[in-house]
Amino acid sequence: MKNNNRYRGYIGSREYNNYFAPHHVQNLVIRDYCKRNNLNYFLSVTEYAMTGSYVMLEEILRELPNLDGIVMHSIFMLPEERSYRQKIYKTFFDQKASIHGALENISINDLESSQKIEDIIEINRLMKKKDSVQKLNLDPKVRKGNWEWL
Repeated sequence: MKNNNRYRGYIGSREYNNYFAPHHVQNLVIRDYCKRNNLNYFLSVTEYAMTGSYVMLEEILRELPNLDGIVMHSIFMLPEERSYRQKIYKTFFDQKASIHGALENISINDLESSQKIEDIIEINRLMKKKDSVQKLNLDPKVRKGNWEWL
């Protein structure tokens, strides 16, 4: 870490992981997280509402030389595409910066912690897939509880 203790907030204007919170609530969660973790919180940037937009996250990447990290409302605000997430992790690690998910009370500051995040995201993806297939009840394997095809 750079020890300047400067962390930019990052909030969104759309659903993430089937969850939406108003901006003021997202900022309250981030402020509380920063207070509990002794992080100096800088005003949040707000991502655009369009699905797949990461314009403001890219802006934070350009700002990283002057920051110690980012505090996202949720880790599920990271891009859905794994290779894009890994590019973001690498940029943060190269800049000796960290990523924090306030809602999940989790931080990413090295390869090991980024793998934990990847595991959480993958488990969440599989659970969504399982739930949607189970709801449709189309596959006889699913009715028998056979999930090895996932």
